[in-house]
Formats: sequence, C-alpha cells, structure tokens
Amino acid sequence: MKRDMPNKIVGRNSVLALLQNSDSNIEQILIVKETNHNRLRQIQAIAEKRKIRVNHVHRRELDQIAGQIPHQGVIAITRSTRYATLDEILDQAKDPRLLIMLDEVQDPRNLGAIIRTADAVNADGVIIPEKRSASLTAAAHKASAGSAENVPIAQVKNLVRTIKHLKDVGYWVIGTNQEAATMYTQVDFFSSICLVFGGEQKGMRGLVRKNCDLIVSIPMLGELSSLNVSVAAGVLMYEVIRQRSGN
Repeated sequence: MKRDMPNKIVGRNSVLALLQNSDSNIEQILIVKETNHNRLRQIQAIAEKRKIRVNHVHRRELDQIAGQIPHQGVIAITRSTRYATLDEILDQAKDPRLLIMLDEVQDPRNLGAIIRTADAVNADGVIIPEKRSASLTAAAHKASAGSAENVPIAQVKNLVRTIKHLKDVGYWVIGTNQEAATMYTQVDFFSSICLVFGGEQKGMRGLVRKNCDLIVSIPMLGELSSLNVSVAAGVLMYEVIRQRSGN
C-alpha cells in the first residue's frame, strides 16, 4: 500500500526503515563523506544490495537539503507515491480493529510521534484531514522513526462524514476532551475502535466532538490542564492493548 511521502527522508532510522520496505520508491541515498558510522555502513550495504544508487556528499550539502531537520549524515531521495485510501485501510483491518483519527493536528513532530505509537500497538491506520493538518513531511517522517513506512495513513476531505461512515461499518468512535466526565479507563475497548484526538491549540472541533459516540478524559493531577496530543494518544492506545491483552 503506497501513499504520498516527502521527496526526502532524513535520519538513520527513517532511511533504514525505508530501505527495509521493498515497496519504497527510492531514487538515491546521500551519505556524508566525513564519517564511518556503523549505521551508515549498514544503510549503504542494504542500498547496494537493492541496487539503489549511493552518493557520498559533503555535510554542507546534506545541511542544505535537510534544512532545519537533523539528518544524522544520511538522506534518501524518493519518488512521490500516494496515501492509502480509507477503503484500503478498512479492507486490510483485522479484528480487533483500531484506527487513529487526528482532527487538525498541525505539528509534524506530533503526527510522526503518533504514527510511531500507532505502529507500536499495531493499529490499522491513521486518518488525517486534507486541510489544516500536518502531512507526511520530512519532519513527520523523521519523528515517526521509520514507522510511517509501516502504518497506512489516509487523508480524507471531511472528518465528520468519515466518522459517520466508520459508525456504519461497525466502529465505536471515541473522542478525547479534558472536561469529559468519563475517564478513559472506564471504557470497554474490545470492540472496533476509532480514537479521535484534537489539535494542539483547540482540541477537537465542535462537529467532530458532537459526532463521536463517547468522549473521554485523562486525569490531570498537577498544574497543567492537558497533555501533549502525542502523549495523550499514546496513553489511550496503550489502554486499548492493555484491555485487549487481558492484562
């Protein structure tokens, strides 16, 4: 399953994960000249085995390509592919099903971190809106530590319509809000679940919240009123697998 990805993937873990995915469309690997790092040698060996062109360049050239993103001495240049469709994700989902939906999460590092946790819990996919949302930029890909190669990601035009469709095909849609009376530990996560997380500043939008089946909260016992969205997503995703594992 292929999806739109940035034309540059930076960082050792991200490039290594890209190389280990046989479906990835890599045009070339750029490796810094002035190093003999073990992971970089591993990347070069895999690239050569796959007959992918490897170019050794000066660090300043990598700095220019990567911009503000730490490249760790390696960048993969890829051909553009496409995001997964929602139907593709639903067709490949396996019981007990778990989807993650993000309502206008705009920091690519948060998106990448959530994708990384979704990979860790073996979620079926991540759903993001086409507009006013972070996408699979190089920064998001790096924050995912390569997990963006493993987790299908769908961009949809309208989250509310998507929620209604998910309900029609048997999903229980659960949103998050710190003012909700129901704590996340009080919910049964054994059915097919779509967890919805709102953006960094305002949380879930009103219509998205209204169309969820249930809204849950995470206890905040200190001075802060809420968690970072990627942390909150991790807390709920691991509660899902804790319950499903029977532990």
